[in-house]
Amino acid sequence: MNPVPDIFRILPELILTLTGVAVMFIDASLPSGWPRRPLGWVAAIGTTLALWASLWQLSLPQGTAFFATVETSAFTIFFHVLICGIVLVALLLSLDTLPEDSHHQGEFYALVVFGAVGMCLLTGAVELLVVFIALEISSISTYILAGYRKNTGRGPEAAIKYFLLGSFATAFLLYGVALIFGATGTTQIYEIAHLAPSAQNHAFVLAGMALMLVGILFKVSAAPFHVWTPDVYEGAPSPVVALLSTAPKAAAFALLMRVVYEMFPTLHGLWSPLLWIVAVLSMTVGNLAALRQENVKRMLAYSSIAHAGYLLAAFAGLGTSGIAAASFYAAAYAAMNVGIFAVITLVSGYDEKLPMIEDFRGLIYRSPLLGGLLIFFLASLVGIPFTGGFFGKFYSFSAAVDSGAVALAIIGLLNSGLAAAYYLRLALVAAQRTPGKSGEEMAPAPQVGVAVGAALFFAVAATLILGIVPGAVLRAAEAGAHTLQAPPVQSGVPGLSVAQQPNP
Repeated sequence: MNPVPDIFRILPELILTLTGVAVMFIDASLPSGWPRRPLGWVAAIGTTLALWASLWQLSLPQGTAFFATVETSAFTIFFHVLICGIVLVALLLSLDTLPEDSHHQGEFYALVVFGAVGMCLLTGAVELLVVFIALEISSISTYILAGYRKNTGRGPEAAIKYFLLGSFATAFLLYGVALIFGATGTTQIYEIAHLAPSAQNHAFVLAGMALMLVGILFKVSAAPFHVWTPDVYEGAPSPVVALLSTAPKAAAFALLMRVVYEMFPTLHGLWSPLLWIVAVLSMTVGNLAALRQENVKRMLAYSSIAHAGYLLAAFAGLGTSGIAAASFYAAAYAAMNVGIFAVITLVSGYDEKLPMIEDFRGLIYRSPLLGGLLIFFLASLVGIPFTGGFFGKFYSFSAAVDSGAVALAIIGLLNSGLAAAYYLRLALVAAQRTPGKSGEEMAPAPQVGVAVGAALFFAVAATLILGIVPGAVLRAAEAGAHTLQAPPVQSGVPGLSVAQQPNP
């Protein structure tokens, strides 16, 4: 069998990198008075090509490249497609909502694309040093994007908090990597999986795993590592939050699955109870805090913490069932969360002059389309049948029940009922007229442009497909789960997968 060229293993990342460089080069070449909006279309086209390249990688055999530092498998392709899809929708949303005179608009699009490079690389890395580099590429881009609105006090505050706390989390992760290297003598994930059970200094392995989990759980905003989330969501522009709340989390959850299921499968008895506790804390803390919020974005920030808990419940599942359920939930949450932030962006505007729940009163009368979509996405977040949120929670809690964590599933169901209170509150406000005001006296209906209309269409279509015919996505998630189970390194040439080992 002819070996696959290494460059094919990172084709989506290569396309995204070239796209980001092209955007920055064109931006620097254009006169200062020219509009930068077409650069967003360049970024969107490049992201679409990266999405196509990810799907094309399905024709490649599973294997590693660049001295066993990156891997191509059904698991990595699933998350590459998911991340590229999220980035594409976020770019379409930004095209119609960023003001024409906004500062550094070309750099905004370039940062989104460069962030996607790090997120995609993070899902395919099987070398911990590459994991660290990919995490930094993704994080630095999102730190800057969080503070994009420099003319407001909340924007720089969000960026500074996110940067400082994110730096601490990355330090935890890097220290964990150092301890694991000290115990096993390697930073290659498959080699660690073979060497960790027999490591002489097993305490280093346990400490390293714990520190890595802290760093990753911060990135997914799970409690008690969630304190940055509300302020960052409130201070960042809504199109950025649509990206920030989904794509980096999907990449971090992919890394978490690789770490616990692939690198430390023999320590399941230790990490599973820890994630069990974090899941319960995230659900409960997130939902209780969201009940008290009057700001829509802060409410959804605490909601995202609760959803991290629902997804972590799937980690109680053993083997394939837990990985597939967590992957499916990541896709379902991404679809509905990007959609609801698209609606919020249109209603509140770039400057977010209407940030409170009460500001959404009568939305369905001002704009039946946006009001209906808001209620639809809220129904999906609740977990109403025929939406992606329903099957996401169903598979996650089913994985927990199948592994014997019945109490965790019950706590998740109770928390889902608790979450319905604040979701339905926003839905009822949007469906009620303001007393004493006719439709003409209320705020004017937002205009839906072509690009943002396409973003809404993709979000609605994905949420419906995942809620009505989820079979194809679930099969893709299960295929990815199968490729994540057994470390492919066997006796033979180090760093080569089973398919690449030379014949004896």
